Amino acid sequence: MTRDNNVAKFFENIMKKLLLHVCCAPCSAYVIEQLQKDYDVTIFYFNPNIYPESEYEIRKNESQNYAKKLGINFVEKKMDHNIWLKKIKGFENEPERGKRCFICYKYRLEETAKYALDNNFEIFTTTLSISPHKDSAMINQAGYEISKNFNIEYLENDWKKDGGFKKSCEISRDNEFYRQNYCGCEFSIRK
Repeated sequence: MTRDNNVAKFFENIMKKLLLHVCCAPCSAYVIEQLQKDYDVTIFYFNPNIYPESEYEIRKNESQNYAKKLGINFVEKKMDHNIWLKKIKGFENEPERGKRCFICYKYRLEETAKYALDNNFEIFTTTLSISPHKDSAMINQAGYEISKNFNIEYLENDWKKDGGFKKSCEISRDNEFYRQNYCGCEFSIRK
């Protein structure tokens, strides 16, 4: 093999740095498993929608502990629930998967893209599409728009496909993760 071929082979094997927006450990488990095959993954925890703060802390700690177990970097951007409330104002009564959710996805993915750009990541994505309660097309639309606006690559996916959600549930059970019964905001709490 020539020197040029060796250099080319070396660069082929360098994994792109990917910033993964994570909403909770149960949703992230399978996604991380899949992404680590091809990317250098860092977890980004930014979820100002989660209410109450005690719920936010439980989900954050679970995600952080799982990242530590896997040896993955974990970054938290502190939440400000009041800013999130201002962003979704007027859409509080929207149904799940409605306009409120799109605004929420977009806000969280914008902050993910900004952090990625500021910290030399080449690509970003989210775990949000693994939930059967989420509209993957809506999530990917937000990611695609942000990708174009910020000039950074977005990895589009529907993680629930091909049994992804089921596999995530199995990994969650094996790790005894705390599993919430609502998306996160006070408007999504099932009564």
